[in-house]
Amino acid sequence: MPREQQNSPPSGDAIRLCDLLVVGSGAAGLSTAVTAAILGLDVIVLEKERLLGGTSAWSGGWLWIPRNPLAQAAGIVEDLGHPRTYLRHELGDGYDAARIDMFLEQGPRMVSFFERETALAFIDGNVMPDFHGHVPGAGTGGRSVCAAPFDGRELGARLHDLKPPLDEIAPFGMGIASGADLRHFLDATTAWRSFVHVARRLLRHGWDLWRYGRGTHLVNGNALVARLLKSADDLGVRIIKATPVQDLLVERGRVVGARALVDGTLQEIRARRGVVLAAGGFPHDTARKAKLFPHAPTGREHWSAAPESNTGDGIRLGERAGGVMRTDLTQAGAWAPVSLVPHADGSIGRYPHLIERAKPGLIMVDRTGRRFANEADSYHDVMTALFAATPADQPAEAWALCDRAFIRRYGLGRVRPWPFPQRPWLANGYLKRGKTIAALAAACGLDPEALVRTVEDYNRFAVRGEDPAFDRGGTPYNRIQGEARHRPNPCVAPLAAGPFYAVKIAAGSLGTFAGLKTDAYARVLDAQSRPIDGLYAVGNDMASVMAGRYPAGGITLGPAMTFGYVAAHHASGIPLDNNRSTITTIGDEHAL
Repeated sequence: MPREQQNSPPSGDAIRLCDLLVVGSGAAGLSTAVTAAILGLDVIVLEKERLLGGTSAWSGGWLWIPRNPLAQAAGIVEDLGHPRTYLRHELGDGYDAARIDMFLEQGPRMVSFFERETALAFIDGNVMPDFHGHVPGAGTGGRSVCAAPFDGRELGARLHDLKPPLDEIAPFGMGIASGADLRHFLDATTAWRSFVHVARRLLRHGWDLWRYGRGTHLVNGNALVARLLKSADDLGVRIIKATPVQDLLVERGRVVGARALVDGTLQEIRARRGVVLAAGGFPHDTARKAKLFPHAPTGREHWSAAPESNTGDGIRLGERAGGVMRTDLTQAGAWAPVSLVPHADGSIGRYPHLIERAKPGLIMVDRTGRRFANEADSYHDVMTALFAATPADQPAEAWALCDRAFIRRYGLGRVRPWPFPQRPWLANGYLKRGKTIAALAAACGLDPEALVRTVEDYNRFAVRGEDPAFDRGGTPYNRIQGEARHRPNPCVAPLAAGPFYAVKIAAGSLGTFAGLKTDAYARVLDAQSRPIDGLYAVGNDMASVMAGRYPAGGITLGPAMTFGYVAAHHASGIPLDNNRSTITTIGDEHAL
């Protein structure tokens, strides 16, 4: 049971009051706050960092929402049983019928609600397939939406509170959207139309940097958070930055607020309807990683691309209030291959390899110089395969290899395509180069004979667009991630002419899956699986509804925003099937 606390603040502290207190300013927290504000609640959002947006601001901004209204408007109509079948096969024993049904039923309503009531707008992902095309119920499109681009100037002064895109993947701090925008950047040196598009984007970005100090054409997760921030400000949500929460307030078994450091002073913030934990999981909690990540026995062998401030604060708060963390998920993290980028100031950046792996002309090998996975599979699947191929007493490491033609067109990790220079990356050791495959192996510390044999075996079939070893290009997801104009297989081409290049891959993630145990209304559960009154968890503070599996892109943000929408309704007392009704009384607030 939650422990009782003395709730009289220290002398001189101020006491703030609201209906709902949200901890964290990513998409999960902001969607909760915005929904609650629309439903009539007075909301405060506390953010630990000086900048807002959390991991969401660095993300691709995609949400997996089967049967969403944008798909239906395009004529893609499917029965609820189809995504349910897919998830049953994907999640196995981890399938939680109550939470899955809540997600599948409320996800489309959440999208409609935000489009109707807020500044949030979406573009469809109607051509985006699920990750595992051979699994029954897998979709070939119509299950994803993404935040529409947004003009950051509409935020006014709030623009400078928004976390900018991740430096490693945003040239000059400029976000590049997937789809047509990205294709234009790849084709900028070979197609006049693309050159004009890129020139305009660069000129606009240069002007923005001079005028505003950052880009204002916002895309992907930056656009998602910006639109939510605009909505929150329009609705009068109070957002307090640089304010870490120290503890939750519990009275008679109910969570009634929190203590937080506001401008360096401990203050008590009371919340009539409860507290929502949305602090981004534990990707940088070294001790927790050591317990839950088998490949990181000390917790330091894992390199997450999530913000370093995501240190498990929300989960610890929930545990101290009586909540229980689920550690029985198939995987505790959302794995992704990352490369470690040395910066001039001595810091290390993390580049998530999400795009180029499926393009024709790249392979990945493990420490033995052998391929270990279908490189065009999802980032999570590729890392899972690397973990399986790595002996328990060795670090999980790999190398991404390509030839000259590939790196000039697509780049390799942090190394941009031509005409961007390679010399700085060769000089600092991030990029390895060899005139021959054997020379490249020597530069990487790999067995030359093994690597030469691997490339020869791959090339023998790749010249015909085949990959009998791993069936690369064998699923719709593989193919859409590849190069559509490359025939016969958009994912397969030989490593043909040197010099050859490589970047070292480390074990990494985009975030975490393990989190607080919750019910279908996002209420945190105690050790006896009873809801803790007044305490909710959403986003990566909530144990993933996908049970540690990764069936499709957007399975983090989709459930995060859906359960934020659900939690806000539950806290408000307004039934999910009647979200325009009048606020009920406090005594009826949980009568759903």
